Amino acid sequence: MQKSQKTYTAEFKREAVQLAQTSGKPITQGARELGVSDTSIHQWRKELVENGSEAFPGSGHQTALEEENRQLKREKDENTSGTRHSKKTYVGNLSLMSFSSRTAR
Repeated sequence: MQKSQKTYTAEFKREAVQLAQTSGKPITQGARELGVSDTSIHQWRKELVENGSEAFPGSGHQTALEEENRQLKREKDENTSGTRHSKKTYVGNLSLMSFSSRTAR
């Protein structure tokens, strides 16, 4: 039987982190009361610290930095594939030149 992964809204995550920080209870106890793992609370807190208002963008959404990184990788891949093609063409032309010089004798 496949275990389904629970998804939580950004609002729930923010409130869970805030509750964990202000309740005075251990994170494990607060997480248990909310029905989530303490690992989730720790990950959500880390994401909030690192990304602030851009934390928890949602499924398929990316932060501005992730989007820029994705765009740069795509451009790099496009440039690299063109370079590979040029190298293959160059090597192929060298082979033809050496073959034609051998047969011309």
